[in-house]
Amino acid sequence: MHIFKTLEWFRVNRSLTSILTCIAALTLILRRRKRQRLITDYSQVARELDSEGREFDEYDYIVVGGGTAGCVLACRLTEDPRIRVLLVEAGSSGKALVESRTPSAFQRLARTTHDYKLSTLPQPHAGNRMVFWPRARLLGGCSSMSAMMALYGAPSDFDEFAEIVGDNSWCWEIFKQYFLKFENYSPNPRFPNVDVSQRGSSGPMSIGYSAYTWKGSEMFIDACVNAGIPFSSNFNTSNGTIGVNNMMTYIDRHGVRVSTEAAYLTPTVLARSNLKVVTEARVTKILFDTSIQNRTPRAVGVEFSSFAQKGAGKRFRATARKEVIMCCGTVHTPQILMLSGIGPKTHLTERNIPVVVDHPGVGSNLSDHVAFFVRFAEKMGISLGYLQPSDLRTKFKLWRDLLEYRLRGTGPLSSNIGGGAAFCRSDDPALFPEYGHDKVLDSTSGPGSPDLELIVTSVLIHADGRGIGNGYTLLPVLLRPTSVGTIRLKSADPWEDPLIDPNYLSTQHDIDVLVRGVRLAYKVAHTPPLSDLTNSANDDPNLDHHFGRLSDDELQQIVRSRADTFYHPVGTCAMGREGVAGTVLDSQMRVIGVSGLRVCDASIFPRLVSGHTTGVVIAAAEKLADIIKAEYK
Repeated sequence: MHIFKTLEWFRVNRSLTSILTCIAALTLILRRRKRQRLITDYSQVARELDSEGREFDEYDYIVVGGGTAGCVLACRLTEDPRIRVLLVEAGSSGKALVESRTPSAFQRLARTTHDYKLSTLPQPHAGNRMVFWPRARLLGGCSSMSAMMALYGAPSDFDEFAEIVGDNSWCWEIFKQYFLKFENYSPNPRFPNVDVSQRGSSGPMSIGYSAYTWKGSEMFIDACVNAGIPFSSNFNTSNGTIGVNNMMTYIDRHGVRVSTEAAYLTPTVLARSNLKVVTEARVTKILFDTSIQNRTPRAVGVEFSSFAQKGAGKRFRATARKEVIMCCGTVHTPQILMLSGIGPKTHLTERNIPVVVDHPGVGSNLSDHVAFFVRFAEKMGISLGYLQPSDLRTKFKLWRDLLEYRLRGTGPLSSNIGGGAAFCRSDDPALFPEYGHDKVLDSTSGPGSPDLELIVTSVLIHADGRGIGNGYTLLPVLLRPTSVGTIRLKSADPWEDPLIDPNYLSTQHDIDVLVRGVRLAYKVAHTPPLSDLTNSANDDPNLDHHFGRLSDDELQQIVRSRADTFYHPVGTCAMGREGVAGTVLDSQMRVIGVSGLRVCDASIFPRLVSGHTTGVVIAAAEKLADIIKAEYK
């Protein structure tokens, strides 16, 4: 009886039954969904740690920039299998590039996709010109693109570093160990005066005298000696750099350039499980932990994107357990620091960039070697101008030399088209008797340190620097300029090139010394036996045979209109003593006021060396690798 009443109740209340059924079904669905939210696949919400407790995108050290220093650090740090390193480079490998591997072809890399193709702001003291600044976008950095000259500077330059930074480990007698550490010197029977005990023999960087020596280079050396510059058996020793000789280069016994990529990132090194190398990726920002008020900000990682997509692509982040090491060079290291909030407060505020640390020295203290090309016709037919052929005869010569280079790795193509170099002082009365008692400010690091370099090249370098021709060129180089400039942000966009203002020739000292260098070049060109090569009767207005008839004032105007970079900018993240104006780094290359952040490239040097910067940067990277590995223990 009760069953029938119940059925009758459901028939009458069908709508209520439907509602109850829906509620029951919805409850079941919700319960199932709740069960689905209980995750047992942890990779959906977390990253697996390796045996050392690190995530897949977490490294001990992130090296930003695979340039001259970055390749050294990536190699040396990962010699310890416990240290995990990520190297991020904006360019690609240069190992397969003919223009990089072939010593004589290095100029062909400029203004290509492997070059940032930078230019300065108009220089008011240098003809109001925008000076082209080639900067390599390659693994190995400028060591993959430079003229491969191994000239380190005077010993007193490093003693000056030690005094400025307050750390004796930078003095020559201690720091020179790092030159020996990276060197692998190959003795050459044509240069028997080299004391091999003062050269390294087991390092990764081949160094030595080129298999090919241009005849004009030997004439240049003899002319310099006859003009009053002493012969030097080896520039890179405790005896100092003043003198003349052929220069050592980073070219191996096969006639191939040795960049830091080729020397340090060997297949064996790249196979290490604790090293990851990312290419074609530009770091746009350093990441900082500023979560705890009044605590020193800590660098904890970087953000990067595809260089080719220039900001339009995906952004990626990687984290560093210990440190981020900036190795992007004198232009891009301060740029990235400022984009990340480390720099002059007023400037960052103008660009609407949140300030992490007010560092007025970042991007300041920019200094660069200034060169001038003195061009001469030659009358012996030995110029290598045919390397840029213009007719059938010169094409034949080029093909002949190409064949020799491919078969033997010798001949003109195995050279850097340079050869001899001379170092001297602009106040040397024996070299500059015409100036008598006219004094110039002594900007050198010591009495045995030069402020002028004179280089001979086996080709005539055209005024725009874009090509070569028949003839030869002498290059006086201002080694110790007193003009300083800046790197500043054009905007907060990391893909926009920064503003480069080296402030060339803004002091009277710089123009006076460089004019003396031009005078010296003209004098050497007309001193035997180089005078036998110089075609003094040539009156081509595009050449410089008339310089001997010009006054200093006239020469100054020409120098200002044609002076050029010698590709050695330094100083924009300078080391120094804490509390001294302009200091960015301490002597251990740590950014002051920030933890977990270092810099290692040419930007760290407070002054220019009176040599070339590649070897000094490599040595500094070797030093930093030792510092970090000692701390890691």
